[in-house]
Amino acid sequence: MYTLNEYLSVFVGGDLPGRGWDDGMYCLETDAAKILRTNLMHGFVSCFAFMLVDKGWMTIRYNGRELTLHPNDLYTYSPYLPITVIATSDDFHGYCLMADEHVTIEAPSVHDLVHLAYMPFVQLHEPKQTLTPDAAKHLIMKMREIIGYLHSDHIYKGEVLRMLYSIFLLDLQNAQQSAIVHRQTPHRVEEIFIGFIRLLTCHFVEHHDIPFYADRLHVSTVYLSRIVRQVTGRTVVDYINQMLLMEASFLLQNSKLSITQIADYLHFANTPSFSKFFLRLKGINPKRFRMEK
Repeated sequence: MYTLNEYLSVFVGGDLPGRGWDDGMYCLETDAAKILRTNLMHGFVSCFAFMLVDKGWMTIRYNGRELTLHPNDLYTYSPYLPITVIATSDDFHGYCLMADEHVTIEAPSVHDLVHLAYMPFVQLHEPKQTLTPDAAKHLIMKMREIIGYLHSDHIYKGEVLRMLYSIFLLDLQNAQQSAIVHRQTPHRVEEIFIGFIRLLTCHFVEHHDIPFYADRLHVSTVYLSRIVRQVTGRTVVDYINQMLLMEASFLLQNSKLSITQIADYLHFANTPSFSKFFLRLKGINPKRFRMEK
């Protein structure tokens, strides 16, 4: 996966802030042309992102479904969630705050960035929530303030950005709690699912087995499987395979590792088993996929 810094170097380039920039976070305004360029990344960015639409609309495809965002809609992107921007209105405009998956900016007042990112998905069964106009306006104001400091020469830029980032996350948490009035999923189920996602992003390369995750969460494999299916309609194995497929696709397109080395890195028993896995999920074998990039 691309780190946030690698992604920004390629797709933002000259607009990157200079001295004092902490590359664990970035915030920008975006329009139709910029947002469509994200399709070139094929979802290969190891970051969380919060996209707030303030004008026009855009339609994305995620998890096999289509979703249209309108003004005051907040969309949350999580690592390894493949998305495609299908279309936007000509006047589309929004604000996007991105934080590296292994974010260097500490936000001690918010116990878990993963929780914030997955809350809409768990409670609303889609990574989108519609905010009140006042809440949306407030978050946009905070994002614009972050943008201002990112591009400033303030001698305490890093310290200010950390504070603004923490405030933004607290305000986002408050907006989420206000928007999700009727919780559809019990708190215990929510915590186990988000705990599973947190573990999965750290360990999917080495551990492809359900018992590992169930054991770390102190639940049975049957219970963990039931919770994941209840929240998402998908299985634990689906999630593990999706992350393996995304990482394999990224390495095939963006590294010089041989197919055998990739299979070994992703802890497959051997190269043939990796090739069979890739062909089954991608519909094309690894060698051909690499040649057609």
